Amino acid sequence: MTRIAIALAEDFADWECALLMAAARAYLGVEVLTASPDGRPVTSMGGLKVTPDLSFADLDPARFDALVLPGGLSWEKGVAPDFSPLVRAFNDAGKVVGGICAAASAVAGSGILDGVAHTGNSLASHQKYPGYHGAAHYMDRPQAVSDGKVVTAPGTAPYTFTVEMLKALDLWGPEAEAELSAFSAEHR
Repeated sequence: MTRIAIALAEDFADWECALLMAAARAYLGVEVLTASPDGRPVTSMGGLKVTPDLSFADLDPARFDALVLPGGLSWEKGVAPDFSPLVRAFNDAGKVVGGICAAASAVAGSGILDGVAHTGNSLASHQKYPGYHGAAHYMDRPQAVSDGKVVTAPGTAPYTFTVEMLKALDLWGPEAEAELSAFSAEHR
C-alpha cells in the first residue's frame, strides 16, 4: 500500500494538500498520515485543528513513498521549522517529495531543486534561501511542475499539484482522472 506523509506546520494552508489527501485516501486506497514538529495538534490558516499521527522525528523515508509539504503563514511569520534534513532524507531515499506555495521555497532551500525543473510562488521567494542554487531550472508558471520524483507548485495550484503528485507515485490512471477531473472544470 502506498503511504504519503503530510508534514504540517502551524498555520498550514489546508487547501493546498486537502485534494491530494482526499483523492489518495478515499478513492485510491492510499494511507495518508499527518505529522507535526512534535506530534502535537496544529491549526491551519482556515482554523482546521489537526491531531497528527506522528512527529517529524517519526517520518522515516523507509516507511513512506512520499513527503508532502503544504505552505502556510509560518514562513511569512518566520517561524516555520527547517524542513531541509527531512526533504533531503526523502529525496536521497528516492522517494517523492512535493512542496507547494511557501513550502516549495523551503524545498528549494534544501538544495534538491538545484538540478531539476521546478516552480513555486516566485523565484524571489526561493532565492531567500541561501541553500538554493537552482534559478536556471525555475519555471515561472501557474501549474505544478514535476521532474522525476520532485513536484513543486505555486499556492494557487492545488489541482495540478495533486495530479502531478499522483503521477509521480504511479497512481494516475482512469480512476484518478475520473474522480479529479471535475475539480479543474472551472479552469477550462
